[in-house]
Amino acid sequence: MASSLGRDLEGIAGAGSVLVNQADLYAYRSDATYDYATGKPDAVVLPQSTEQVAAILRYASARGIFVTPRGAGSGLSGGCTPILGGIVVDLKRMNRILGVNPGNMTATVEAGVVLDKFKAAIGPKGLFYPPDPQSASVCTIGGNVATRAGGPRGVKYGTTPHYVLGLTAALADGTVIRPGSLCVKQSVGYDITHLFAGSEGTLGIITQVHLRLLPKPKASATAVVTCNSAEQAASVVSAIISAGTIPAMLEFLTAMAVMVMNSIISPPLAGDGQAYLLMEIDGSPEQVAADVKNLSALCKDMGVMDVRVIEDKKEAASYWKARASLYPFILTMAKKMVIEDVTVPRNQLPEFVKRLGELSARLGILIGLGGHAGDGNMHPSLLFSEVDENTRHKAEQAVEQIVRMGLALGGTISGEHGIGLHKSAFVEWELGREQIELMKRIKAAFDPDGIMNPGKIWPFEAGREDQEA
Repeated sequence: MASSLGRDLEGIAGAGSVLVNQADLYAYRSDATYDYATGKPDAVVLPQSTEQVAAILRYASARGIFVTPRGAGSGLSGGCTPILGGIVVDLKRMNRILGVNPGNMTATVEAGVVLDKFKAAIGPKGLFYPPDPQSASVCTIGGNVATRAGGPRGVKYGTTPHYVLGLTAALADGTVIRPGSLCVKQSVGYDITHLFAGSEGTLGIITQVHLRLLPKPKASATAVVTCNSAEQAASVVSAIISAGTIPAMLEFLTAMAVMVMNSIISPPLAGDGQAYLLMEIDGSPEQVAADVKNLSALCKDMGVMDVRVIEDKKEAASYWKARASLYPFILTMAKKMVIEDVTVPRNQLPEFVKRLGELSARLGILIGLGGHAGDGNMHPSLLFSEVDENTRHKAEQAVEQIVRMGLALGGTISGEHGIGLHKSAFVEWELGREQIELMKRIKAAFDPDGIMNPGKIWPFEAGREDQEA
């Protein structure tokens, strides 16, 4: 099958565009989670245009072949894992910036454009695209849209869907649709554009995106707040938000995280705190100066150990780079790490931190904690020194209890990583059976034969996609 499938796909996408070698297929078994790599694709195809994507889908639809879209494979929920085989459509060659319009403050890009490369291209034009997932150096904009990616700047600027004005997508049968537009306001019919945001490749394949841009902030400042406890740091976050001075980024770091960061930054941060907040304030020079003064005073009034404003821009940049690289560095200290992603109302952060500490002690698991605390999005990290069946069982226990804890505090089971396979069993806890059945009916309208990214978002019955209403 592989050889004939490969020849057929090369006939659609061109010579050199298809991978069927077993070593290549093995590399496409999973995203960055690896835990769900139970199978492998029958072929990988790398199209270079919307027309080729549509033709691939027409071919797959006519033959009942499963299709899994893929960006950079940097996801953390198993979203691009081809658990039932079939074709993986890798969009990395669709990497052109099709247009930037400073007068309209918009841009149009292909789905495979790498986020940091896009930002580097628009920065010299005085333009700013805020979404900033930690994988920005490799992740693609199409993947960001498909998973509703966030990042540290979500606290002030929102997440990826806030900047999506329209898109081009190929449906399962090869039909190409173009919902939305380059207008910054539109009120025409159902919002199909944002139905694709967070769809994780289950409705079709996003090939192009229209993006809203902002003027680049003229000034910024970075501050580090050293706290006596994790609970105090969480309380400070809640107080900062309710005071009305919103940082561009507001990150929560444990003492362990700072210890890891100190191995790569200079000068190192003081290591006497139990928790830390890393903040960036941006805007006009006058606004930044006023906000830094107000935030420093608020933190000191709450009895924190120290507030340090970092004057040197290179030093500040090194802290943010270390924060973005934190999880790979922590992996050097543990054989296995499970990164969770839950969001709670910001006023519930102190209680969440408290309960997480209790859970860590009760299960006997080392749980690191960091996250985009400014918008309540926290990333508990389960750390294990050994990888065995007992480790897997404890990890499953901890993930379930963390999810239940977040929901009990009025939160959500995913703030920015998406559902994929990792959290499909928990979706009903948050949305209820009625909403899941509604989502299945929506999927059936876009993908009646169920070929698009099977098994994601909600569980499927043994041997087939469970998507009939």
